[in-house]
Amino acid sequence: MSKIDIRTVNVIRYIQPLREGGSLPAIVKADDSFPYVIKFRGAGQGKKALIAELIGGELARAIGLKVPELVFMHLDDSFSKTEPDEEIQDLLKFSVGLNLGLHFLSGAITFDPLVSEVDGLTASKVVLLDSLITNIDRTVKNTNMLMWRNELWLIDHGASLYFHHNWSNWESHLTRTFPNVKDHVLLKKADSLQEAKKEIQAAVTEDKIREIISIIPEEWLEDKSQELQPDEKRAAYIEFLVAKMSNIEKLAKEASDAR
Repeated sequence: MSKIDIRTVNVIRYIQPLREGGSLPAIVKADDSFPYVIKFRGAGQGKKALIAELIGGELARAIGLKVPELVFMHLDDSFSKTEPDEEIQDLLKFSVGLNLGLHFLSGAITFDPLVSEVDGLTASKVVLLDSLITNIDRTVKNTNMLMWRNELWLIDHGASLYFHHNWSNWESHLTRTFPNVKDHVLLKKADSLQEAKKEIQAAVTEDKIREIISIIPEEWLEDKSQELQPDEKRAAYIEFLVAKMSNIEKLAKEASDAR
């Protein structure tokens, strides 16, 4: 039984799209009265982006990084019927069912590498996390981090785990490192990679990996166009992350050399 408790809420109001996001996430209100940023299953990368978001976010939380609360968000078909914008209408139509939401951090500002403060250990943890999950989307152009109440918060991991976009050769990714770390927005500040590595090794055990993978909703893993069954995909995510963790020394060295 997983100790991670992801709440499920219902969307009751569509507030506004966030057009700076390529997949058109939106701010919505849920039946618990809180606002959320919803990531839609009907967007470009579909349910795989939601899985990457869930895994990346919960791994970040496990190693002591700050991530807004993640919730499962149920969207019914009423919203697409009243939406005048055709693009958003289609997105809502294809996203009926279970989506993923992040608690909206009101008043947060985008992380600015020239101005925002972040300590070396935190920066090192973020760099190693992104190396582990192959997150190509934490660069100067798109930091995917916020400053809220003078603390660093991570908000977008949908571009991670890109091995799952081609299940036919996913095993070839098991021993790869992460050369893209050279473009990481926090690399210059990541001066405590060995300390971060030890903390991550202590927190991200195989049991913790299995616990996180167990919370992926079954319907996000179902795909009639693929031969792999949901339980086989869960096993693949576990094997991938266990392999990356066993390779963390190499990933840390790669990041250190890139600095």
